[in-house]
Amino acid sequence: MSFWEYLNTRHQQLLTDAFQHVSAVFQCMVIATVLGVLIGVVSYRSGWGGSFAITSTATILTIPSLAAIGLLIPLVGLGVAPTVITLTLYGLLPIVRNSIVGLRGVDPALVDAATGIGMSRVARLCRVELPLAWPPILTGIRVSTQMLMGIAAIAAYASGPGLGNEIFRGIASLGSANAINQVLAGTLG
Repeated sequence: MSFWEYLNTRHQQLLTDAFQHVSAVFQCMVIATVLGVLIGVVSYRSGWGGSFAITSTATILTIPSLAAIGLLIPLVGLGVAPTVITLTLYGLLPIVRNSIVGLRGVDPALVDAATGIGMSRVARLCRVELPLAWPPILTGIRVSTQMLMGIAAIAAYASGPGLGNEIFRGIASLGSANAINQVLAGTLG
């Protein structure tokens, strides 16, 4: 069976897997964005706090994704939970780093001007600093999203959702007529 015939016969399942893949990444990105920006806001004023936040989130990326999911399976079981936790943790570094860089890059004169007109610390953060830091933060979100789209295929190892199921089915059936079609469909998704 050719690749195009395979896609034609399995298109419903592939669309479902692709939707689950994108949905899992989107959900994890929402959580990672909220946590990452919050960590950045809390730690950007302190030199050691920012360094600690970046180093901590960078350390998470040294753990292979398959190992991270494997470590979480005994704790939270199979399914979506280990996938969400792993992808959220992996998505933090670009967002935290860019939040800190963006907030530290705000012109101090603008912050002083906001203070001079009587803005509180929270108002200054919400009305001046975060809007000016938003372009680097968005870059971190974009980088994190691209990274998680690739890592999310590993979720199939923990019976998670996504296109990884197709890849693992293809690997399990190496030598069969559709093995390469399954791996290609899951990879190109």
